[in-house]
Amino acid sequence: MKRILIAEDDRRISAFLAQKLQANGYGTTVVEDGYQVLNLISHHQFDLLILDLGLPGKDGEEVLTELRGQGQQIPIIILSARDQIKDKVAGLEGGADDYMTKPFSFEELLARIRLRLRSHQIPQEPKSATVVQFGNITLDLHQRAVTVDDREIKLSNQEFILLDTLMRHPNQVMSREDLLNYVWGYSYEPNSNIVNVYIGYLRKKVGNDLIETVRGVGYRLRNK
Repeated sequence: MKRILIAEDDRRISAFLAQKLQANGYGTTVVEDGYQVLNLISHHQFDLLILDLGLPGKDGEEVLTELRGQGQQIPIIILSARDQIKDKVAGLEGGADDYMTKPFSFEELLARIRLRLRSHQIPQEPKSATVVQFGNITLDLHQRAVTVDDREIKLSNQEFILLDTLMRHPNQVMSREDLLNYVWGYSYEPNSNIVNVYIGYLRKKVGNDLIETVRGVGYRLRNK
């Protein structure tokens, strides 16, 4: 599954993008300021970045300059209300792969995303980079397969992403807000119980004792 990072501080737009992209088979993560973009890209693998220029903290132009200065080759599509020619030229010359203005057509954005992903073929990763192991659970990102004690189990798209997120942060407490952001991209209100519901689904499939509830904080995957 291709993962797209959405850097947008307007929650209406970010929720819309996350829902539509997920419906088209992409995994999404939403961030609301430039510092979060830089932090996530330095610690996680994403296939494409949708970047608003008017971000708080560090604006999109600074983020773009810093990412390209670090040698990051992730495809970047700027999605901004700045519609002047000088802004478009500055963005493209600064290292963006594409530039779209708001308001925008999602169908056009989707076509541009597909084009950038096709033209930016990342070399095949070694198996060790695409297979995540924790205890008796093995998760294969390329095959989208999960096994528990060598027995394959079937997971929905959201269950798969949730388990992947927990397995990439072993023994670390993940708050409900963090999980909501990583897995659903603010597609739900912060007080939604969707995280609790999907944790329940996962426990039934991978074992109740692997996912620990840390009361008042969140959840973590722990060794038996």
